[in-house]
Amino acid sequence: MTTAVIGQPVSRVDGRHKVTGQATYAAEFDQPNQAYAAIVRSAVANGRIASIDSTAAERAPGVLAVVTHENAPKLAYAPHKGSTDPEVGERLHVLQDDRVVHHGQPVALVIADTLEQASYAATLVHIAYAPESGTTDVTRVEPVLPTQQKTDQGTTQPPEIQRGNPQEALAVAEVRVDQTYVHPRENHNPIEMHATIAAWEGDRLTLWDKTQWVHNVADEIAAVFGIPADNIRVVSPFVGGAFGSGLRAWPHVTLAALGARVSGRPVKLMLSRREMYYGVGYRPHTVQRVALGASREGRLTAIVHDAYQETSSYEEYSEALLNASRFLHSCPNVYTRHRLAPMNVHTPTWMRAPGEASGIFALESAMDELAVALNIDPVELRLRNEPEQDEFKKLPFSSRSTKACYRAAAERFGWSRRSPEPRSMRDGRLLIGWGMATATYPMNFAPASALARLLPDGTAEVASAASDMGPGTWTSMTQVAAETLGLPIERVKFVLGDTRLPRTPAHGGSMTMASVGSAVQAACRKAREGVLARSGGTDIAEAMRRLTEPFEATADVKPGDSRQRFSMHAFGAVFVEVAVDSDLGETRVRRIVGAYGAGRIVNPKTTRSQCIGGMIGGIGMALMEHSVVDARNGRIPNANLAEYPVPVHADTPPVMDVIFVEEHDPHVNPLGVKGVGEIAMVGIAPAITNAIYHATGKRVRELPVTPNKLL
Repeated sequence: MTTAVIGQPVSRVDGRHKVTGQATYAAEFDQPNQAYAAIVRSAVANGRIASIDSTAAERAPGVLAVVTHENAPKLAYAPHKGSTDPEVGERLHVLQDDRVVHHGQPVALVIADTLEQASYAATLVHIAYAPESGTTDVTRVEPVLPTQQKTDQGTTQPPEIQRGNPQEALAVAEVRVDQTYVHPRENHNPIEMHATIAAWEGDRLTLWDKTQWVHNVADEIAAVFGIPADNIRVVSPFVGGAFGSGLRAWPHVTLAALGARVSGRPVKLMLSRREMYYGVGYRPHTVQRVALGASREGRLTAIVHDAYQETSSYEEYSEALLNASRFLHSCPNVYTRHRLAPMNVHTPTWMRAPGEASGIFALESAMDELAVALNIDPVELRLRNEPEQDEFKKLPFSSRSTKACYRAAAERFGWSRRSPEPRSMRDGRLLIGWGMATATYPMNFAPASALARLLPDGTAEVASAASDMGPGTWTSMTQVAAETLGLPIERVKFVLGDTRLPRTPAHGGSMTMASVGSAVQAACRKAREGVLARSGGTDIAEAMRRLTEPFEATADVKPGDSRQRFSMHAFGAVFVEVAVDSDLGETRVRRIVGAYGAGRIVNPKTTRSQCIGGMIGGIGMALMEHSVVDARNGRIPNANLAEYPVPVHADTPPVMDVIFVEEHDPHVNPLGVKGVGEIAMVGIAPAITNAIYHATGKRVRELPVTPNKLL
């Protein structure tokens, strides 16, 4: 019997439930006597509601109530700031006044016996507006410095940072690149759309909600309704993708709870695909100027990275766009400035690899342009500027495997066969391009708790309120528990997704394995040691058989002082081959090779799947995804999957090769893991656009690279 299961390619323990339809998602927890709700959304971007006529809706068949700001209960909206909420500003107070601040804002809620009745009645609510001039065109906004900016690891810092004298160094540099890169808004499009079922029992509320953080939902809704968080139970065992959209409790969650309170019945509220574009955040539109100065030998002498991004008029959402530019490549003179463009839009939010994916698109595109200007191989340029330490924090890296990643990925890709001249590689009539980019993402570790229960029948139950939106949390936690306990994996059951379980941080930022995994390991070690101590030192199976009742142990973990002593990040290198049809302007990604130094890999099978998913997401970012915002009113005309293209199987390359560079890092967390969910998408877009330049000789600096930009 082997119990060495960490590092093994274990298949998903929840896989059978998902493929047989037994997995229960938020909208599937139907309740007795359940009603349905539909949202009426604003048709203007800024102004006031002049009048509401809900008479026809109220008389429609099956309608139980129409809730507007005129008759809605006044909610407490006590202060609450989870770590995923913008620290500056105030969230939308839904149906509490006549103010409209963005197109698509909820302005009424219809509750009826059936979904069809609610949806129909919502069309009968007639609203007149007193519109005011709004700011909906990002190209006409004067960006401003934010009140504060978050670092890549959650702390705050000034939005403007400088070391050395970058402007002077840039002015006298032997070789310079100075360009602007634009990344448009991207929207989350998980297969499971957001939904909430709310049911009250007296002053106690149960929410079945699609979320990446059950305790944060409980805390937010408790603050909104002015009740103790202990009175709210949030259940979310299965999450059908989220990519960051589930890191906040958005207005629809409040509306579901409000509808249930007003109607006196459980209420289900499901967002349509179109509503997803107005209610659960998005990756913000960014404009980034990157200027690089270098010696003719390819040594960086100056980096200037000046960027701004859109946010709402009521909250300052600020991404870590610029942090990688401060440490990824060695340079004595660096200036970064991060600004915000406040607009009449709803607040952006975290989207896979937030900040780094957008910021490194600009930085690594500029590095490729510099390599061309210097006539130096892009890999060699990066090797010549490999830092010995984090030059921003002035700390050693806990581990940094970029050189090993460059070597491993370049060798697997066959980079040495690359002809450097643009348009010099062909396959028949197709232009072939090879490009590469560097990837990085911070190692995040937050306080977490777990419980382990050992049973007399030789099985174990391990629990923590984590989420699993697809990376394999259920499976990897079972592996950690099984190995720590010394039990076969089939004798361990892991439970998650419920506020009744031990508290965990947000399921995002590549921190789940580091945080929850470390808590699971600690709880299981404590339980094992406790049972063995009772039995006098026999093996664990025998010790458990001697139990007369279950033995429980809980554990809490939190970061130590490693962050003060080390700079802790995952690193990687991405190599891409594209084929471009010069007559049609169509680009196809043929191959992607990614090598990653991400600490200990708990499950190479699910981890490889994460990397493949990130690669596909990067293809979407580079070639397809673009939420069009109508500059007249903030409406999104392509808020659907017919006109907002995302990569499908036909768009994925036949070769997506993932390499994990062996890396042992005792400093990052007890498990030695760094996480790959976020870094898997970083660097993909610039590697693709760099390959397109190599294929065509055309440098496209505004994503996505659609055919019209190449013709």
